[in-house]
Amino acid sequence: MKTTLKTIAAALIMVTSLSSFASEKTNPLKDVESVMVIGSYVDAVTVGSIDLNKFLFADDFQYRNVNNNDRAGKKEYIKYLKANKGNKYDCKSSYEILSQDGKVCVAKATMAFDNFTRVDYITLNQGKDGWKVSKVETTYPQ
Repeated sequence: MKTTLKTIAAALIMVTSLSSFASEKTNPLKDVESVMVIGSYVDAVTVGSIDLNKFLFADDFQYRNVNNNDRAGKKEYIKYLKANKGNKYDCKSSYEILSQDGKVCVAKATMAFDNFTRVDYITLNQGKDGWKVSKVETTYPQ
């Protein structure tokens, strides 16, 4: 009887341990270059691809629209992106790295629509979990 109880207890411990490991999602962006993270950000904004949002943004993420001074943190910005899930903007998008030095990267993403252009200046920081978007400033140049 003691052996049976020990076997059952050991099996329960193994099952709960394995299920807790299985429920943790590994960060697919952890070991990628900054350009891949920038591309994932542009996909989230322009084609509504939100699959990587959990891994994309730093905990202290800040968003600012320079034209109207709107601001948002990580929670609000991810909520906005989720609300636009699957929406594909009719624009031509491109991005480039303006500067990358050590663990900091600054990039520019341009979304050219028929009547206006949106430019996002994206700051990324590299930490133990890889590159994360820490700040985005959006402007609409004339």
